[in-house]
Amino acid sequence: MKISELSKRTGASIRSIRYYEQKNLITVFRLQNGYRVYDETAIDRIKQIKAYLSLGLTTEQIERTLNCTDSQTLIDATRHCENMLLEYESYLQEIDDTIKKLTGIRTELNGQIQSMKESLKQDSHSVTPL
Repeated sequence: MKISELSKRTGASIRSIRYYEQKNLITVFRLQNGYRVYDETAIDRIKQIKAYLSLGLTTEQIERTLNCTDSQTLIDATRHCENMLLEYESYLQEIDDTIKKLTGIRTELNGQIQSMKESLKQDSHSVTPL
């Protein structure tokens, strides 16, 4: 299929598809006239890429992840997957740290909101009519 059809079937822009090709995330075949042609596996691959991007992975991390899952030999798979496991564990720790920090900020902000509400409530009761 041509790039325009792949774009329609996956919801990825033509520019994104070309970028994925440039980053070695998808395989493309070229006709004699230079046109790009994709097979059906490109659809699933782009969906996979989009899912990884939604998790916050970079294209470099996605490439390494795909190398892990696509490895043809056990030696390659072990090498690629061990590296990705370490990266994923580190990334997960960063996410956990961010969640902890944001939870603290949220708690502090809620406390300030409650204090302001109490202050406003007290101020409205202390006003005496003329």
